[in-house]
This record gives sequence, C-alpha cells and structure tokens, in this order.
Amino acid sequence: MLIGEVARRSGVSARMLRHYESLGLLRPSGRTGSGYREYSGDDIRRIFHIESLRSLGLSLREIGRALDDPGFTPSVLVADLVRQTRERIAAETELLTKLRRIDAAEPAAWDDVLQVVAFLQALRSKSADARQRAALSSVDEVPVPVDALVEAVLSEADPVVAGTLRWALARAGDGGTAPLAEGLGSSVAAVRSRAVQALAAMPGAEAAARLREALASLDAVVRGYAALALGTRGVFDAVPTLFDMVVEGRNDTDAADALSFLASDSATADQIATGLVDRLAADTVGAPARVRLTQALADIPGPTASQALVELSHDADRAVALTAAYLLRLRDER
Repeated sequence: MLIGEVARRSGVSARMLRHYESLGLLRPSGRTGSGYREYSGDDIRRIFHIESLRSLGLSLREIGRALDDPGFTPSVLVADLVRQTRERIAAETELLTKLRRIDAAEPAAWDDVLQVVAFLQALRSKSADARQRAALSSVDEVPVPVDALVEAVLSEADPVVAGTLRWALARAGDGGTAPLAEGLGSSVAAVRSRAVQALAAMPGAEAAARLREALASLDAVVRGYAALALGTRGVFDAVPTLFDMVVEGRNDTDAADALSFLASDSATADQIATGLVDRLAADTVGAPARVRLTQALADIPGPTASQALVELSHDADRAVALTAAYLLRLRDER
C-alpha cells in the first residue's frame, strides 16, 4: 500500500509518516519499482500502535522504546503519565478558576483585569501581611470575586488575617453564604470552624438561616459559634445550645452573655431562668457545671431568676451557695 492510501486510511498525514520514518520509528517494508514507499499489513498495524500510544501522551521517543525494547515495562512510564496528567489537570483547573473569577468581576479594561489578578495572587501569598493588605484592598480598590474571598477565609490559619478576611467578606454582600454553608459540611474541623465564624460575621437573613441550620451540626464548635451569633441577634432557637455550652464549660461566659441578651422581656427571662434551674436540678450535672449555671443566672432579670438564686444560696454545695449569695447581693445593689 502506497503512502497516500495509508494516510487516507489511517488518518495520519503523509508528512507525519515521513517524520516517523526520519526518526526510525516506522520503516516501510518495501519500495515499488519506481522507488515509492510501500507499506505492509504489519507496517499499518505499527502505525495504529504508534497513534494509540501517542493518545496516552507518550513522546515519540518513549513510543519507540515501548515498541522496540523487549525489556521495556510500561508500569513505571504509565505511573509517570498518571502523575503528569494529574498535575496538568490541577494546573488547568486552577487557571479556569482564575479566569472565571476575573470574568465574574466584570472588568471594563485591562487595568481592571490586572488588579483582579494581583488581588488573587496576594490572597495566596505566603506573607500574612500581603494577604491582609489584599483583604483590605477588596473593600474599595478591586472588584471582589466573592468565591475567592470565601476560599481564603476557609483556608486562613492566621487569626488576624482571618478576622480581616471575614470583615471583607461580610462587606461583599451575601453571595458568600452558600459556599460558606458548604464549608460547614467539610471533613476538616478547622474548615468547619472558619466557615461558621465567617457566617456569624455576615449580616442579613440568609446568613441567619444558615446559622440556624448549623445549630443541628454534629460539631459542638460549629453549634457553639452559631448559637452565640444567633443569641446576639435575638434568635431564641439558640437557647438550648447556649445552655449546653454553660454546662460543658465551652465559651460559657459568652454563652451566659448571649442568654442575658435574649432575656429582653419578662416572659423570655422567665423561660431562660427556668431552663437554667432545670439544668441545675439534673442528676448528670457535676459540681463545676452547677456553679457555672448559677453564675449564668446573674444577669437574667425577673422574679424567677431572683427566686432561684435565693434557693441556691442555701444549696448543699458550698461553692454554689456562696456564688448565689454573692449574686443576690449584686442584684440588691443594682
């Protein structure tokens, strides 16, 4: 079969077939009387083998070794190809993400594009100062790709930078609430914690709704941050978790402050005081927790809390009795 017919049937151009021959990768089995290349059935099969290996990303040199070296084993080369392909996919995915973020910023000129690129690079800098400057610049100087800010918030370990990023994200609108909510389901505890803290810093009904959902989280840290944020927003659903925090000694002072904030009217104050007293009476609550629950009654207004403190001032546990008596004196002074 002559080269033109081979090219037509195989889909490999005559020019490429000649290139294969120049590299010693493919040699036609014969020549016609006129000197034209003539390819046998084995030659055609080799062409298809070459093209198959090229489709896997092998170089022509590697293909030559694979086809001609009897001792060649493919396992190492295939493993290397897998690694290279993964690296290439990761690089292409990163580029696609960057381009989408630039597109979402709707740049009007190339200067805008360059600003967004510089912002994205600064967010991923190894320097905490550079990351913080980027977060601060997002307020006025750069059209903010919100998902980039969310990604930075969820990965930031420096507490100062993390606080600035949460502030910047809160100012960027509620577009970050959905991806932050996804962060609550992360398998990494630190990511879940960063996600709920960022939601706690965001205003609006959408963030509050996500925080309500977080109250059902299996992660006690997530539940705690959500309850503290909702408590300061006047959401009564946070009360059971705030009680748990006082009992368990997790941010118990902040939890007691949130309960005090929620006790804004007599009915609510009585409900919260009754709940604290019920926890005090539980057999499973240890002595330190009973002291914390007593302390939590301090700033709950109303007769229910006052009566509870009177009774607790005679408690069999001396620490509880002394705490209650001290709190009663403070209430009388006020």
